[in-house]
Amino acid sequence: MDAEDPGAPTFDRRRPHHWLAYGFGSGLIPWAPGTAGTLAAVPLYLLLSPLPLGWYLTVLLAMLGIGIWACGKTARELKVHDPSAIVWDEILGFLLAMAGSPPGWPWILAGFVLFRVLDILKPWPIRALDQRVPGGIGIMLDDLAAGALVWVILHAAAVVLV
Repeated sequence: MDAEDPGAPTFDRRRPHHWLAYGFGSGLIPWAPGTAGTLAAVPLYLLLSPLPLGWYLTVLLAMLGIGIWACGKTARELKVHDPSAIVWDEILGFLLAMAGSPPGWPWILAGFVLFRVLDILKPWPIRALDQRVPGGIGIMLDDLAAGALVWVILHAAAVVLV
């Protein structure tokens, strides 16, 4: 399944950490799994967005802890540093990008597109984090950096436009 290491083990539906790391199965889509994982984050964002910002961030912090464990364990089992099918990091990165953003589909679409662009291109320092930080933290950190940068862009745009 994983193009990075064709001999590595693949998704095991009996393992809860695989379900989490693979974004409840969204990362199993063979083309653009990161985009599929980010799409899977949109309904989750719509569910969480009515929360007060403090609670929203508390949920993200819990998801981060779960993600470090689930993604790290799954990557070790797959024997690949950051398999493309692991998309929990995209889910969390998008949710961070959208934290406290103005409501509405134009903002969701802007956050989605900006996050995907930064996640794909990985400008500095995102690329450096992706390459230098190992394990579950490394898997999560580059997408959190992309999400944080999108957050800054969205909030700057909101100041100008809203």
